[in-house]
Amino acid sequence: MTRHTFVAIGSCLALSLFLIGCGRSVNAGSQSTAPPPATVEHEGNDGVVKVDDPEQFPVITAGKRVHPSDLNVTGVVAADISRNIPVISLASGRVVEIRARIGDTVTKGQLLMRVQSSDIAQAFSEYRQAVADAKLANSQLDRAKLLYDKGAIAQKDLEVAEDADAKAKVTVETAIERLRLLGADVNQPSALVDIYAPVSGVITEQNVTAAAGVKTLDNSPNLFTIADISHVWVICDVYENDLPFVQLGEYADIRLNAYPNQILKGRIANIGPILDPSIRTAKVRLEVENPGMLRFGLFVTATFHGLDWHRSATIPASAVLHLHDREWVYVPVEGDRFRRVEVVAGEMLPGNMQEIVSGINPGQRVVSRALVFQNTTER
Repeated sequence: MTRHTFVAIGSCLALSLFLIGCGRSVNAGSQSTAPPPATVEHEGNDGVVKVDDPEQFPVITAGKRVHPSDLNVTGVVAADISRNIPVISLASGRVVEIRARIGDTVTKGQLLMRVQSSDIAQAFSEYRQAVADAKLANSQLDRAKLLYDKGAIAQKDLEVAEDADAKAKVTVETAIERLRLLGADVNQPSALVDIYAPVSGVITEQNVTAAAGVKTLDNSPNLFTIADISHVWVICDVYENDLPFVQLGEYADIRLNAYPNQILKGRIANIGPILDPSIRTAKVRLEVENPGMLRFGLFVTATFHGLDWHRSATIPASAVLHLHDREWVYVPVEGDRFRRVEVVAGEMLPGNMQEIVSGINPGQRVVSRALVFQNTTER
């Protein structure tokens, strides 16, 4: 390699170093004119962060809410057994007509079905025979009285006639009562018996169809079951540790899963004396007036109000940060430092306020917009 070659290489290296130095100077000059970004320092203990402009994150003071301690349990709407009325027929036979179906609303005295019964035919036959026997016994009594007045018969013969007349009248009365018991009308002799609704309500059970046979009461289920749904029961399971929340005669709030905006009142009418040995719960029965929307089998949430009063904090819902299925708030520590604190949220309150069950106390200060604060500190 010649001397001229070494000179050329050296010149190129010098020129490259010069250009690099100029580029650094230009970049340094442009960076010196731009404003420095906001800095966030993470202290590294207990979730404390430091911001250089804390005034941009307004803080508020947590309010106070005092209310009775509550217990929420699930329940189901059931029929009031005392308001379930069975519909039966004492006359066996064959169904010839059905006027009502399960789910229908019926009124007291409404015709439900008709049954053609041989029992009714037999009862009418016995009634007519009893009437004929009574008529004969009465005629014999009149004749005996006439003969006794003329001295043609002894007094004992008159007494026998009077006894026969009295027994005949009893037989007629018994036959009439049997017809009424079977559901027949004495003045309208027929083998058909009409079955009427004994009360007003909704048919919740039907065990008969058209052309079916109706057996005797001993081996046949109820034809229909009519439930008065103006009042219903709510059956709840309460764990043994929560039984102090439940007091006989007190009222609980009933919230329907189907109608979450409706709140009903239910009176505690019974607390089961026996616990379920497997899950350690007692059956609690609430009596609820039905406004028309309660249907058997609906799931509800019952809230029992305890005797102790509970104090909790209230803050705007925007002050709560929902992160990884947990709730957090930011609490100012001192100066420009804030600490992230985990809390347990309670009920949503009017005015977009959030109840805080634990984590902070009433009167404590928190950042009013937790999500904005979180996004800023993560930049």
